[in-house]
Amino acid sequence: MQGIAAGEVVLPDARRSLRRTARLEPFAIGVFAVTEEQVAELLGEAAEHPRRPAVELSWLRAIRLCNAASEWEGLDPAYTYDGDQVTWHVDSDGYRLPTEAEWEYACRAGSTKPHYGPLAEIAWTSADGVSWPQEVGGKLPNLNGLFDTLGNVWEWCWDLLDPARYGDYRVFRGGGFADDAWSARASTRRGGPPRATHEDVGMRFARGAFDGPDAAQGWSAAEDLERASGDDPRPSGWTPRR
Repeated sequence: MQGIAAGEVVLPDARRSLRRTARLEPFAIGVFAVTEEQVAELLGEAAEHPRRPAVELSWLRAIRLCNAASEWEGLDPAYTYDGDQVTWHVDSDGYRLPTEAEWEYACRAGSTKPHYGPLAEIAWTSADGVSWPQEVGGKLPNLNGLFDTLGNVWEWCWDLLDPARYGDYRVFRGGGFADDAWSARASTRRGGPPRATHEDVGMRFARGAFDGPDAAQGWSAAEDLERASGDDPRPSGWTPRR
């Protein structure tokens, strides 16, 4: 895990040409995406490719893996759930998914450009011609010391994508090994149903406890409810393709 200092990040809403600023308290985030080896240790299994990012993880399974990692280390779990209904206890210091604002802030590492370095040097993308996720740490890190935040595999975040249009879809960020430079950008948003799995979507652990019972790090339960009742039929911030 890498500690990330407090700061702020500007999050664009590409569909509606809006921008909002999220102010963040210090938090920690994984240096690498969660690997097959880590998942195997938590579940008591063998890993076929230990250093590759774990993929085919649904958002709900990612939530459960966060709790399993917390319990492994004797930490209070960040989540409780009843079926598909998940509650984030923001005052818990257990492992969790990053908020979308945390993810982008950590990914950018101070950069305001689409990529924090030459894409060929920092990210596995379609330009590399690979057909599966590559071992973590194979390309250069960003200035926060994080590897593969762009390319290789998309990474689940806590936030809803757009509840008015897509219901319970959750956000994933970063682009994958089969994506081009347009998708492997710090601001690109995609998402999927919480039970869906994908061959190029994994996760990255985060940690950090905060005071608000239903709002933290650029996310707010009240804002989710407001967005869900909106009458704008367009996706809120789902980054349009070219």
